[in-house]
Amino acid sequence: MSSFIIEGGHHLSGTITPQGAKNEALQVICATLLTSEVVTIHNVPNIRDVNNLIQLLKDIGVKVDSPNKGDYIFEASDLNLDYLQSDEFVKKCSELRGSVLMIGPLLARTGKAVIAKPGGDKIGRRRLDTHFLGFERLGAQFQHVSERDVYQIFANSLRGRYMLLDEASVTGTANIIMAAVLARGTTTIYNAACEPYIQQLCRMLNAMGAQISGIGSNLLTILGVESLHGTEHRILPDMIEVGSFIGMAAMVGDGVRIKDVSMKNLGIIPNTFRRMGIKVKEEGDDLFIPAMRHYEIQSFIDGTIMTLADAPWPGLTPDLLSVLITVATQARGSVLFHQKMFESRLFFVDKLIDMGAQIILCDPHRAVVVGHDRKLQLRGGRMSSPDIRAGIALLIAAMSARGTSRIDNIEQIDRGYENIEDRLNALGAQITRMT
Repeated sequence: MSSFIIEGGHHLSGTITPQGAKNEALQVICATLLTSEVVTIHNVPNIRDVNNLIQLLKDIGVKVDSPNKGDYIFEASDLNLDYLQSDEFVKKCSELRGSVLMIGPLLARTGKAVIAKPGGDKIGRRRLDTHFLGFERLGAQFQHVSERDVYQIFANSLRGRYMLLDEASVTGTANIIMAAVLARGTTTIYNAACEPYIQQLCRMLNAMGAQISGIGSNLLTILGVESLHGTEHRILPDMIEVGSFIGMAAMVGDGVRIKDVSMKNLGIIPNTFRRMGIKVKEEGDDLFIPAMRHYEIQSFIDGTIMTLADAPWPGLTPDLLSVLITVATQARGSVLFHQKMFESRLFFVDKLIDMGAQIILCDPHRAVVVGHDRKLQLRGGRMSSPDIRAGIALLIAAMSARGTSRIDNIEQIDRGYENIEDRLNALGAQITRMT
């Protein structure tokens, strides 16, 4: 297990470029299983979750080459179907939540798949009902194997159907799309997730020969095709990393430029930080956050306390609430955060309270942050990262704190942020990795 030692109080300045989007990478890499031809993907982030998924594809027989940093060539022409049924494969899938995105492509391509309870962040219940119900609508059948505690999924022939999803699940939508592109007939998905990464997946599949319309909306129509061919695709910048850098720049920045952010795919993220009183300047496809000695949280027009809540796209992504909560501890004013999607994600605020933050945890879904306006600096301490997003939020807090902090279990941060300590140290941070 590794740890970060962070010497707080150092200001950041300079330019930083976001990595490729983790969530898009997991989807489009799994989509390479839908064809036997070569698929080339650019801007793949070098992070733990993505690397583990690529290794899993190699294990099942996918040929993978990386001629340059961030560029990968996949060829799934000879899959090892016996290994897909093995206990070793199931065990590896259970340790990587992104592996759930392999089910749709494998079901469409081979007619069968196996699923165990996937791993990932400890942020509360993350059900898979949407995936299962979607596959069932397409004609798949499930069988629980109690001695292995896995589900085997079978489908002699997938057939397109109309379906209304019970929730706008991003991974559920992606999985159903990847199964439906090779199904017979037309599939209509209503209440589909429509995040930029889902749009990117659809565009990549269309480039491979799929016929998907309604991209960018919550109503997708998919006309099944016989087969898909190879293509070339580039992954978007990671919007969560962009938001994390905005938060860092607000807390400890002395003028930070975030380059090549794909502005049109950030949604309301910049405006959400502006509602916290942070100056976010758009310059071409870059964001510039000047030094902020003070930033004041806005109120609603009627004067009531600001409330920030997560919601499906184009609402505020839940992955940034941890960062926003940390940033709010040093703002002027108070704000209520409402985390609707995961019942354990706010529990990390206990660590911020130990550092001196004034936060009232109302219940598992709501927290009120009373900003210090920098009059009471956070103090360093020792903590452990419970999940990817809480980990980066604690790193931001430690960078702004008085004294030295230690964050354990930083493998969680490595799952979503590429080489984060070296990139931040280049801007002026003092972060040391200890094994």
